[in-house]
Amino acid sequence: MSTSAIVMMLVAMAVIWGGLTLAVVSLLRHGAVEDRAGDLRRDL
Repeated sequence: MSTSAIVMMLVAMAVIWGGLTLAVVSLLRHGAVEDRAGDLRRDL
């Protein structure tokens, strides 16, 4: 693989993982995950 392809692949992976991390942090900050966990336990 060429150097530019490797660099583009690394940048794309950084963007994807960064977006995933921000999404998880946002969900945790707003308490959406905790609310759903409580609902799941109650339904079972």
